[in-house]
Amino acid sequence: MGSMPSEMLSARERIPVSVHEEPHDVSRAVAREIADLIRQREGDGLQCVLGLATGSTPTGVYAELVRMHQQEGLSFRNVVTFNLDEYYPMDADAEQSYRRFMDDHLFDHVDIPAGQIHMPDGTLPLEEVSAHCAAYEKAIQEAGGLDLQLLGIGRTGHIGFNEPGSGRHSVTRLITLDNVTRTDAAGDFFGKHNVPRRAITMGVATILGARRVVLMALGEGKAPIVVQAVEGDVNDVIAASFLQEHDNAEVILDRAAADRLTRYTSPWVLGSVAWDERVIRKAVIWLAQRVDKPILKLTDEDYNENHLQDLLAEYGSAYEINLRVFHDLNGTITGWPGGKPAHLKLPGDRKWPRDEIHPKRILVFSPHPDDDVISMGGCLMRLAEQGHEVHVAYQVSGSLAVFDEDAERFLEFASSYNELFGISPDVSGEIQDRIAGFMAEKRPGQEDSDDLQLIKREIRRGEARAAGRHCGIPVDRLHFQDLPFYDTGTVRKKPLSEEDILLTVELLDRIKPHMIFAAGDLSDPHGTHRVCLTAIFEAFGRLADHDWYQECVVWLYRGAWQEWEPERIDMSVPLSPGELERKRMAIFKHESQKDKAMFPGSDAREFWERAEDRNRATARLFDKLGLAEYEAVEAFVRWRGTTTSL
Repeated sequence: MGSMPSEMLSARERIPVSVHEEPHDVSRAVAREIADLIRQREGDGLQCVLGLATGSTPTGVYAELVRMHQQEGLSFRNVVTFNLDEYYPMDADAEQSYRRFMDDHLFDHVDIPAGQIHMPDGTLPLEEVSAHCAAYEKAIQEAGGLDLQLLGIGRTGHIGFNEPGSGRHSVTRLITLDNVTRTDAAGDFFGKHNVPRRAITMGVATILGARRVVLMALGEGKAPIVVQAVEGDVNDVIAASFLQEHDNAEVILDRAAADRLTRYTSPWVLGSVAWDERVIRKAVIWLAQRVDKPILKLTDEDYNENHLQDLLAEYGSAYEINLRVFHDLNGTITGWPGGKPAHLKLPGDRKWPRDEIHPKRILVFSPHPDDDVISMGGCLMRLAEQGHEVHVAYQVSGSLAVFDEDAERFLEFASSYNELFGISPDVSGEIQDRIAGFMAEKRPGQEDSDDLQLIKREIRRGEARAAGRHCGIPVDRLHFQDLPFYDTGTVRKKPLSEEDILLTVELLDRIKPHMIFAAGDLSDPHGTHRVCLTAIFEAFGRLADHDWYQECVVWLYRGAWQEWEPERIDMSVPLSPGELERKRMAIFKHESQKDKAMFPGSDAREFWERAEDRNRATARLFDKLGLAEYEAVEAFVRWRGTTTSL
């Protein structure tokens, strides 16, 4: 879309914003700034005082700093650190402890002296917390103040744990966590009921006291709160908005997190843009929604009065632009997602990729054992009904999303089954007792035993088989990859490995699909979906010279929370009321996931409700734009070889 002059952006963006295409670009940029500051302060014979953050967002920064230390000689001997926050109460060695997080990701891998590390103490008796907070503030001042404070941002707009209502002059203190924050942390604690209700956090004033503040945000899930913090008014409901009052603050985003900024949602409001096909479609859909008209009813006046004079001048008339976008968007709609057989084609039917092959071998990658039916269940059933050889690859076991009580119910069934059919309990009874004993003594967030992981994995497999049968997929075409990066027994995963990639390469080369569907949901830049997608892309690179791959078509679907923006959609599969009902029943087969509203990024509704709301919202949008009226629509984007093409 081209770059906007800084004076135009500043009219909307009240904090300086830098946008990088990918998360790793953001991490490297921030790590380089920190490394340069450390070296500069060392050259001046001074300590470098850093305020550090935890969570998934800065992990890439810490990984890059560790690499610089190990490969480039970056020393941390002159670094003093103060961490933003810690849950309360929280043992320092607990899986969810921020002290353990920092040790695992940074401190244990660099040469920082232990006495120069400062963390809020979540182990203190309540009556000592206030004095500890005052001492923490004093220690920051005695160190000379923070040279640089690194921040992430929560869905409530919190920085640190400064929840809505935190004032401009707040300092380090004990705070009660917002319900949304506790919901987002539920996955780390194996259930919201295990998440602490309080935390110790630096205050807004403490953060603003830093000489330099860098706020990072990654992934489209952060986009709604980022735009409020950057373009909205300063207010104590969104603590991050106070950064507008800092004279050396910067927000550094990946492209997904920046997606709601005006420079991307409606750049024509800020100035001239380059009018390519996607931008034209985006502008016309935006205009139709803004003036509440179908596309074909937009007038020259609508374009002129709503910042689109340049588009109108370039293409001559609203009539021509309207027809162009209407036919383009209408052409994405098909009831034949695998392509229509030649003998059924009608004059004027759109040609779809690989139409000449029917039936096709189709491989659907599902990160978890339920993403296939949640995100594209209607399309999945349509593909099976239309005679294609459909395979589904469940990339991870999904065992971490099974609660202990579901495993306990499974064990009780196994015991009753043995008793019912007179099967000796000599072996099975010992296993059941061992697992039951472990669960009875298990601490919140503790790693599952190997036995318990196997039980939970089998629960997810059984549910996936039931959903697959419901969709018309034979069980022998369901592939459980169990990629090793996932199965750690804890929320913290291993990095993507060569083994993960080779398992993906082997499956692809064995099936040799004509068409692939994969989850392109990038809401969490460090989450399972992104890692699974990276494994697929890495596998594609290994297979680039294979004839079958060079002819393969790749479609990307979204997860349960968000749909592709309409200007990006390349294929829209409409669903009838009956098909939507069948999709719901397929989701219901995943019974152990009925309580997933307790996991990160979710709201109070079940997955099936969110999926249906999303599909119906797409159908309503099409209807308002003047296209055919459907009950629901599943949308897909064609992958054209690069992540930037998303």
